[in-house]
Amino acid sequence: MSCTRRNFLHGLAATGSLCATAAVGLIAPLRVLAATTRAAFSATGVEEVLNELGAAQAIETSDVVIEAPEVANNGAMVPITVESRIAGTDYIAVIAEKNPFPLIAEFQFESGANAYVATRIKMMESAPVKAIVKAQGKVYVASRTVEVTIGGCGG
Repeated sequence: MSCTRRNFLHGLAATGSLCATAAVGLIAPLRVLAATTRAAFSATGVEEVLNELGAAQAIETSDVVIEAPEVANNGAMVPITVESRIAGTDYIAVIAEKNPFPLIAEFQFESGANAYVATRIKMMESAPVKAIVKAQGKVYVASRTVEVTIGGCGG
């Protein structure tokens, strides 16, 4: 398809109109910002986090796999992956036990999605990293210990 001067000007006018209506606020982009007021993120203890997440009675499972280095040279950037092999997984949370605020992240999945997360986390010191998984109305937990040589939370 060739671009004529007329088609170009029509596209330019349409783009300008769309930008103007967005700037005025008549069209709002979809919100993808996380709600940071959740009490679990301000909890200072693992038990408090687990209670806030409804995971105090979580079932230990090997169907949730955490991949992380055995020794992390820099606690400011610890790469981890969490994969749930439990059908119907709709939620994963990552907890670093000895951090000042242990809850690192929460992820929600639509039905049928692969429950897989890859990220980098900060760890204050050597500690277990826990993954909380909610699937089919049950709560599961898996854990893996990571040794940290240099803390990444200001210590």
